[in-house]
Amino acid sequence: MSPRPDPGRPDPDALLARAAREGRGRFKIFLGAAPGVGKTFEMLAEAERRHAAGDDVVIGIVETHGRAETTARIGDLPVLPRARLEHRGQVLEEFDLDAALARRPAILLLDELAHSNAPGSRHPKRWQDVEELRAANIEVWATMNVQHLESAAEAVARITGVRVAETVPDQVLSSADAVELIDIPPAELLERMRQGKVYRADQAERALQGFFREGNLAALRELALRRTAEHVDADVTGYMRAHAIEGPWPSGDRVMALIGTDAAAEGVVRAARRIADALKAPLVALHVERPDSAGDAGAALRLAEQLGAAIVVVVATDLPSAILDTARTRNVTHLVVGRGRPPAWRRLLGRTLSAALLREGSDFALHLVPDPATGPRPPPPAIRPLPAWLPWVTPPLLVAAATLVGLSLDGLVPDAGIGMVYLVPIVAAAVGFGPLHGLATAVLAFLAWNFLFLPPRYTFTIGGPQDVVGVVVFALVALLLGGTTGGLGRSVRAARARLAGLRRLVEFSRRLGATAGSGDLLDAIAQEAARIAGCPACMLMPLPPAPGETAPEPVLRASAPLDAEPDEASMAAARWAMAQGRATGQGTDTLPAAAWQFRPLRTVQGEGAAVLGLLGLRPNEPLGTEASATLTALIDQASVALERAQLVEERARGAARAETEQLRTALLTSLGHDLKTPLTSIRGALETLATPNLPPATRDDLVAAASEEAERLGRYIANILDIVRLEGGQVEPRREPTDIAAAIEAAVARVGGRAILRDIAPGLPPPRLDPVLLDQILGNLIDNAVKFSGPDGKVAISARREGPEVAIAVEDDGPGIPPGDLHRVFDPFFRATRTDRVAAGTGLGLAISRGLAHAMGGRIAAESPIAHGRGARVTVRFPT
Repeated sequence: MSPRPDPGRPDPDALLARAAREGRGRFKIFLGAAPGVGKTFEMLAEAERRHAAGDDVVIGIVETHGRAETTARIGDLPVLPRARLEHRGQVLEEFDLDAALARRPAILLLDELAHSNAPGSRHPKRWQDVEELRAANIEVWATMNVQHLESAAEAVARITGVRVAETVPDQVLSSADAVELIDIPPAELLERMRQGKVYRADQAERALQGFFREGNLAALRELALRRTAEHVDADVTGYMRAHAIEGPWPSGDRVMALIGTDAAAEGVVRAARRIADALKAPLVALHVERPDSAGDAGAALRLAEQLGAAIVVVVATDLPSAILDTARTRNVTHLVVGRGRPPAWRRLLGRTLSAALLREGSDFALHLVPDPATGPRPPPPAIRPLPAWLPWVTPPLLVAAATLVGLSLDGLVPDAGIGMVYLVPIVAAAVGFGPLHGLATAVLAFLAWNFLFLPPRYTFTIGGPQDVVGVVVFALVALLLGGTTGGLGRSVRAARARLAGLRRLVEFSRRLGATAGSGDLLDAIAQEAARIAGCPACMLMPLPPAPGETAPEPVLRASAPLDAEPDEASMAAARWAMAQGRATGQGTDTLPAAAWQFRPLRTVQGEGAAVLGLLGLRPNEPLGTEASATLTALIDQASVALERAQLVEERARGAARAETEQLRTALLTSLGHDLKTPLTSIRGALETLATPNLPPATRDDLVAAASEEAERLGRYIANILDIVRLEGGQVEPRREPTDIAAAIEAAVARVGGRAILRDIAPGLPPPRLDPVLLDQILGNLIDNAVKFSGPDGKVAISARREGPEVAIAVEDDGPGIPPGDLHRVFDPFFRATRTDRVAAGTGLGLAISRGLAHAMGGRIAAESPIAHGRGARVTVRFPT
């Protein structure tokens, strides 16, 4: 960001934001710190006042939760009838969006903004209903608690130990035209709880021992106050920018840290964070990048980001003006700057940065941070790859080379002409090593020229007025060349680095356009990221989760080099990044102990940003500013290319659906053999049973055979129906805490005549699963293991806890699964050939198990061989 060039004109972004609200209904949120503070009561009270004044106020939906005071507050306010939706044999009542749009009241009341709508509603969330109502120019009033904000979910979980299931994007709160904080002290809220005004007596007692503790409520109250203050501050800043009002306005404190490239930069950030915390104010970190600046502010900027500061980078030549313009634009009141070590002449002339800010920024509070006592840090090897002695040895060598050239020209050109030869090493040293070395070279060149060539020679005496003029001109030219050329050299090197990054991105764009599919695309992204960052890189892609249950599971799809793979601890950071869409791992403020850093690839699809995948990096040291910026540009390009590739693949899948239907028909036809076999056996048995005078033993055998074949036929048909239900998305688990040990014992008990080894760890937590679906999974896995282990084989089932998951593994000691078939064993109708003959079956058991596991938020995997080149293990994992 750069400061607004013309302070006298309104900010275009602020005008666009105001224009975007035109034609949309107003939106007011009654925000509370916790349930029971009186949000709904206050909303109804204000609605009653507006209704009495003649406004058309209608209640869309209000949840009284049995509270008599809230019910009485509804009074004679008109209430929209609720929509009745049928779901799984039950009739659910929900807010009727269509009725509200048809009624078009002036003000519509919607309680519990974070509520999830019943299945069958047009939108899954109530806040999405609000967006449609506002688009229809209907004013909406809604209530919500601060713990339901998406960005506050983690903080609330740490404060209360309870993770909220329903969240609202922060953008919804930011887009509100008004936010009214409904606040009461924690002690008063606890007293209301004890009096039964919030929950029933039994519920209130449990709540007081858990969520509703005084410390929890105080922390949530502070969080609600901060969010309300931030919204008000944003309104004030937007008004100032839209009306071209110069800041700062004394509406609230805001601190800005001025980050340079010196050793004191990180100390400035920490001091500014302490000042902001003491003032309860937001923190902004500003770095002004100048063409002649040397050094890297990347470490201090990363620290500021970790401490929660908003990062602003401005390119300018006038440092004080850039700082003050940015401060006024952002309504900053406090400036924090390092004291620095300017030269004595700058201090005497008042040319220091702090002096300039004092003169020109009298409307700001200025804080000077002392330099660190340890002195400047040595530059890292990555920034200074050359030996430290080389820049100081090279200038004398250059001067010596110029002296040899001068001696060879002695007598052929005037003494003043030989002085021009010494300008060459001055320029070379300044460009190669900087202005300080250029100035040192200028001093050596002057001494050598004076001593060897100016009369009287071999002395440092200057003979006449003409020589004095020449020496003065030489000195001025040498000093100007040494100073300006050094700065120009740094600018050229920085420009070359940026140009190299741009060329690399252009070449990467060509590679993206030339890739044939998503696999090649992921390889190209990982290789280019590894080249830019100078460290191993990988690409993780999400596996689809169960609908509405858990976050996608990141899976490694490409890496550079090929053996680069995140460890299990880093994968925990990857899962968090995939779920939250934020960078995690090394160098970030989330799970920084992980060895890998994960950056999300995001794009906009439909109504929100979707995480397409994760770019993983394993840096040995913090990335530089240029490398980090280039990686950000690469991620943006890769996101667009990846989305395009996915759209192309989706189109190809759509074109192949007709072929898929034909294939499914062929596969179902191929089942005719498996279905005809039991039917033939049953028919033969029945025809034989019709024969008179059959011995009783033969009759019993025929009845048993017919019964067994009928049971097998029933299993085949049930499997076919199950796979159709799974593919149609018709399986909806009914979750409840499930005893894993009891489920395993029940599944094993149905396997007759076969001993199955069991190894169940004690004290397993009961995951929330559908017991019926879990029983079907276990039955399929055990039946599969028994089938392929042979009559004398061994089958074992084990259950244990693996981190946040419960893992159930079923093993057999059969011939195993061919390596080429492992990735296909869960496909419908696929039957791996483990022996010379194919075991009877439809090839649907494992496919059904995978579908049921995914429906309950689990995952399933197969391994083979597991011991001595034989055996197979199928493991299903469920989150606890």
